[in-house]
Amino acid sequence: MLLLSAEETREALAFPALILALDAMFRGSCVTPVRHHHTMEVPGEAAATLLLMPAWVPGAYSGVKLLNLFPDNHQRQLPTIFGQYLLSSAKTGEMLALIDGGELTARRTAGTSALAADKLARADAHTMLMVGTGRLSLNLIEAHAVTRPLERFFIWGRDPDKAKAIAAEAQAAGFNATQVTDLKAAAETADLISCATLSSEPLIKGEWLKPGAHVDLVGAFKPSMRESDDEAVRRASVFVDTHAGARTEGGDIVQPLASGVLKPDDILADLADLVTGRHPGRSSPQEITLFKSVGAALEDLAGAILAFETVNGHAT
Repeated sequence: MLLLSAEETREALAFPALILALDAMFRGSCVTPVRHHHTMEVPGEAAATLLLMPAWVPGAYSGVKLLNLFPDNHQRQLPTIFGQYLLSSAKTGEMLALIDGGELTARRTAGTSALAADKLARADAHTMLMVGTGRLSLNLIEAHAVTRPLERFFIWGRDPDKAKAIAAEAQAAGFNATQVTDLKAAAETADLISCATLSSEPLIKGEWLKPGAHVDLVGAFKPSMRESDDEAVRRASVFVDTHAGARTEGGDIVQPLASGVLKPDDILADLADLVTGRHPGRSSPQEITLFKSVGAALEDLAGAILAFETVNGHAT
């Protein structure tokens, strides 16, 4: 069985190829059961969560991502999340590869946002604001630069030192990136705003968005979390990665649905609708678009297959 480390997984998932693989998977016949959450007691500490995300393409590949989330791991100087992806043959059941779950998740998440932006952001978008300084920030910068001619990157974070460090890393990777402290001013000039935070209060206000802006919301994965306010939802044409996930998990959709600010029919399309052309995407240069992603098992499977076939040099 093939074993891929974080570095090997990263090298096997170049964003141009990954975005194409995600596009094909959203067009295809992937089966994605509801993800499984199991609470695990940890004596004397906060409860942990075991998360299982299965998916399969009949007759081709199947896979499951296993994530262990231990909230109190910071007390041990350990990451909160440990994960792996097990890829198998859907013809024989043979287990083919064990792939680093953290790197796979980060890259498929960024690739999905870039795929959505390819349908929703203006074709001439050249300025990006990255809100958040976690693992996803550099991935999102790199992925969005594949599908849009981005020339300037602003990095904002609650911790200015972390934002400065991410800007320096982006610069080292060849991007024209600068740290900013004025979130409002940066948002008002950005053609594309990507947020990857754990914020429980809105960070991006709708009144800041200029005509033609695209807002990419990747963080705030619980109903209690939020990265955009009601005005952003009111002003924007709203799209999601999957209806089932976004309507039940992401606070940027769940909260406005609950308050009536957003009606179910106001969610114009999911990513499958966009890539197949069932919805045309952006309708005018002045339209403000908003995309909410909470992640889906088919995205992991697309990345896992690509990593396996890239390293193996062929399909099973």
